[in-house]
Amino acid sequence: MDAVLVVNADLGPLHRVSVKHAIRMLLRQVAEIHEAEPDRLIGIYPIPRVVRLVQYVVTKWRYTAGPAWSRSGVINRDDGRCAYCGGHATTVDHVMPRSRGGKNSWRNTVAACGGCNQRKGDRTPAEARMPLRFTPRVPTWAALVAR
Repeated sequence: MDAVLVVNADLGPLHRVSVKHAIRMLLRQVAEIHEAEPDRLIGIYPIPRVVRLVQYVVTKWRYTAGPAWSRSGVINRDDGRCAYCGGHATTVDHVMPRSRGGKNSWRNTVAACGGCNQRKGDRTPAEARMPLRFTPRVPTWAALVAR
């Protein structure tokens, strides 16, 4: 168990944290265990799967256009799969290369394996004859939290 889901006081999902962070939240009494691993303890606390905040946190940010772009977010959005071959993705590739004015944005980047990223190089997918398996999109907060 490497990630613990943090839910708001109204049970709306917020984000994921490490088990260590979740235990610190329990010690500070800002959260309580909502769901735990059966028969597994860390000290006096059962290992949490889900912790619920004691007080409601206003989450206006969840209703914005979406999360800010990040490399880890792109890989997470694409389920760690290469957009070209479907293999294990370790890098982020720009659909329109940065050298041609492509930006770091959700719609211009996809997760890619090292081989496909190297083979595509400084070309568009059409020029490299490497079609995308899906169209890049802007993820919602809920989609990123669910992963």
